[in-house]
Amino acid sequence: MIWQGRFDGDDPLYHRIFQRVSLETDYTSISPKDFVLHGFAVDEGVKRNKGRVGSKEGCDIIRKNTANFPVVNPAFVLKDFGNITCEDRNLEKSQKELANKVAEVLNRKGKSLVFGGGHEVTFAHFSGIKQAFPDKRVGIINIDAHFDNREVDPNIGASSGTGFWQIAQQGEIHSLHIGIQKNSNTLKLFDIAHQFGMKYILADELFFENLPNIYQKIDEFLAGVDVLYLTICMDVFNAAIAPGVSATAYNGIMADSAFMHYFKHILKSEKLIAMDIAEVNPSLDIAERTARLAASLANEWLMS
Repeated sequence: MIWQGRFDGDDPLYHRIFQRVSLETDYTSISPKDFVLHGFAVDEGVKRNKGRVGSKEGCDIIRKNTANFPVVNPAFVLKDFGNITCEDRNLEKSQKELANKVAEVLNRKGKSLVFGGGHEVTFAHFSGIKQAFPDKRVGIINIDAHFDNREVDPNIGASSGTGFWQIAQQGEIHSLHIGIQKNSNTLKLFDIAHQFGMKYILADELFFENLPNIYQKIDEFLAGVDVLYLTICMDVFNAAIAPGVSATAYNGIMADSAFMHYFKHILKSEKLIAMDIAEVNPSLDIAERTARLAASLANEWLMS
């Protein structure tokens, strides 16, 4: 049993998240404002991208580390619809399956939360949002060291690094990438970002004294979209606090007070309807540090 934790009593004042989770299969059970969780237990895209596989096991370890947080939002409800897998290496089939389920959630006015899995989850999650809101400007905030805008190699197919390129092929893209590393993206990827109009904030710019500028860029971006999807790739963080990822970052960002300020600022947006966390690889983690951090970030939205 994944959803378990310390039991202090049945009174709501004692509740922890595991006491508010229901395992579901029927989407008609979703009520407006419910948080609805899917696991994307897939890392075929990471393999295609020549990364270190293992993130398909991340969904359940994030669940485990989320379970024991106290409930401070009295209206909190979480419905867990289990994991989507990719046993046949057919990534595109798994992405379509998640997209269809996300669309179902959003059409019922639930809030979509996905635990990955590799960052190929981005294209799947976005596709579900666009399916539910075909006429809306869907904004994506990507907290990541990488643009993930590589062109799809026809000999390999889509991967964890092609999501934003795929999105851009469907029409105008509205994205803001926070934490981009100069040493993790070639000039070609920066050029593609500029061609597509992808906005970004470099990791070098993410410090406390620069918060006013960061807030301004986030607010300007939010003003130009109708709904917001937040995706977090755990490899954006420093290897000391996130060692369990496909591509570690020795100089990645820290989950410090500056980060929490702009992260919570994003979570406050009433336009936020979907969030996912990708690239938690338990086989490479140390004392579940990466999983615990991922769970803490998810908890910030669940209890916001």
